[in-house]
Amino acid sequence: MSYNSGNVERIREYYNTKHIAAEEAASLRQKEASLKIPGLRDIDRRLAMTGPRLMAIALHKSGETVEDVKNDVTSLRAEHERLLNEYGYPSDYTDPKYECALCSDSGYVGNRMCGCMREDIIKAGYESAGISKLMNTCSFVSFNLDYYKTSRDVYDNMSRVFSYVKAYAETFDTSSDSLIFFGNTGLGKTHLSVALAKRVTERGFDVVYTGAIGMFGDYEQARFKTASGTESGNTTDRYYNCELLIIDDLGAEISNQFTVSTLYDLLNRRINNALPTVISTNLNYKELSARYTDRIASRIFGGFASLMFTGTDIRMQKLAGGR
Repeated sequence: MSYNSGNVERIREYYNTKHIAAEEAASLRQKEASLKIPGLRDIDRRLAMTGPRLMAIALHKSGETVEDVKNDVTSLRAEHERLLNEYGYPSDYTDPKYECALCSDSGYVGNRMCGCMREDIIKAGYESAGISKLMNTCSFVSFNLDYYKTSRDVYDNMSRVFSYVKAYAETFDTSSDSLIFFGNTGLGKTHLSVALAKRVTERGFDVVYTGAIGMFGDYEQARFKTASGTESGNTTDRYYNCELLIIDDLGAEISNQFTVSTLYDLLNRRINNALPTVISTNLNYKELSARYTDRIASRIFGGFASLMFTGTDIRMQKLAGGR
């Protein structure tokens, strides 16, 4: 399991900058107050000697005790606050103002990552996964099985599908099976795809969620730039290298020889690298085979665990019910 390395590096740098900024702002306030308040500079100097005094005690080079130093520090801090208040400043005016008191905006508590930094890395993961706009409405919690009570068979099937996908998200690792969600439009394939991406991202894996149209657009753009002699960069590398790739609505794109060869190359590389892929589509095996060739259809339906979505279009149910 590994968070997206680019996100981790960027967030770490952000926290380092944030911590330093808080320290520097406190230092400026301290200098300002010292210029206006007689005696404050001397108190700050004496407080700054706390570390060396404790070190001298540890090396048996001082007649003081640790208790002496603690009492002195308590008295100095009390006097520091009294002077600040006397001159109209808040008692904590010269203290660094950290957003997180637990880690002092460093991102770490000891050697462990602080919860605030982990949360920011997960949020960055939502962005890089491509689900930041959808995650608030599409989750396992908000998936409503009531829409599948049109028949007992439909309800039982979709209950199994829901339980399977949720368990898959909770136990996912890079050795997990690839999946294909198929069935008619409006049956919750996108909802569960996003919910899956959200949970796997939260668990620390590098996930990319993409619509088929957007993904093929990226490949087309990369091909155009390469043909024109422009640096193409690595726009499409993430599709090959992420720990979980989720392609939503395969078949919605305009199909041609380029999209077929691109899809085959992508699936082949990910299969060879043993990286799981999840595909959702409105196409059945016959339609997928006609659009993308038997070879691709066979790879998907033969090598992926198949989950068939059944029921009545939920969007139509909502419209009919005024919800």
